[in-house]
Amino acid sequence: MQGTAVYNVKIEKVLTNINKVMIGKEDAAVLSLVALLAQGHVLLEDVPGVGKTMLVKTLAKSLDCDFRRIQFTPDLLPSDVTGVSIYNPKTLEFEFRGGPILGNIILADEINRTSPKTQSSLLESMEEKNVTVDGKTIALASPFFVMATQNPIEYEGTYPLPEAQLDRFILKLKMGYPTFGEELEMLERNAREQPIESIEAVLTREELKGIQEEVANVYVDKNVQHYIINLISSTRSNPSIYLGVSPRGSIALMKAAKAYAYIMERDYVLPDDVKFLASYVLAHRIILTSEAKYDGVTADDIISSIVKSTHVPIRKEFS
Repeated sequence: MQGTAVYNVKIEKVLTNINKVMIGKEDAAVLSLVALLAQGHVLLEDVPGVGKTMLVKTLAKSLDCDFRRIQFTPDLLPSDVTGVSIYNPKTLEFEFRGGPILGNIILADEINRTSPKTQSSLLESMEEKNVTVDGKTIALASPFFVMATQNPIEYEGTYPLPEAQLDRFILKLKMGYPTFGEELEMLERNAREQPIESIEAVLTREELKGIQEEVANVYVDKNVQHYIINLISSTRSNPSIYLGVSPRGSIALMKAAKAYAYIMERDYVLPDDVKFLASYVLAHRIILTSEAKYDGVTADDIISSIVKSTHVPIRKEFS
């Protein structure tokens, strides 16, 4: 395996590629890479035209991996995602034809436009890294990474993702509109050619798997683990929260913090890593009470208040 220093250079090249195409979206670039290195998945939620799909495609082009796109529509069937067994009259046997889920980097575009039945076809693959078709379990390729997009404004003809599906995403991101200067630079770059056309792969499949293994070995002190649990426990007792974060959320926050620490060129996690990631990892995992929604309180507001009120462990090595 190559050294960590070499991998850090590769990570910088991936971020540079994304920043060539996505102007002013440095946090979104880093967080997407956090999810990828933590072996999780990302839900991108924002209005049309802010670059959700472009972010996924740029990340995919930066990796020498098999990229598949699934355009979710109301008439899409689960078999259109996982694959189907087709009868071959020559061999007199059924042959499995794999669906687009059998790639490495999967773009699940407008995931909330398909029925809950088809949405559920992603549950097994995102959690267990395999699919079951006609009673046979088929292992997915490694690495396996899903980035799903959805539009939070248009509700007609959409199917909101259930809590079990949302819980499978390690991070939920929002792109936001660019500033005046960023949009001006965007116009100048696109006046000549589409920037994504010049993007080349800078990280191979084996290198990515090697980095993911190193991320898994990043050290997390007991005090940081206690801090994570205290944050999660607070979501279960907060009066504005109807349903708090599950243990899967605790694990997701720890994994994301390890990946973020690695990108920051550290082999240990700081409490500040957890604080930075808390809202991205936890906000989509809670359900607010009707009273909180009526008062205009958001999930991000609640998580931010919990982070501010939770004691942060301070030790010499964290200072």
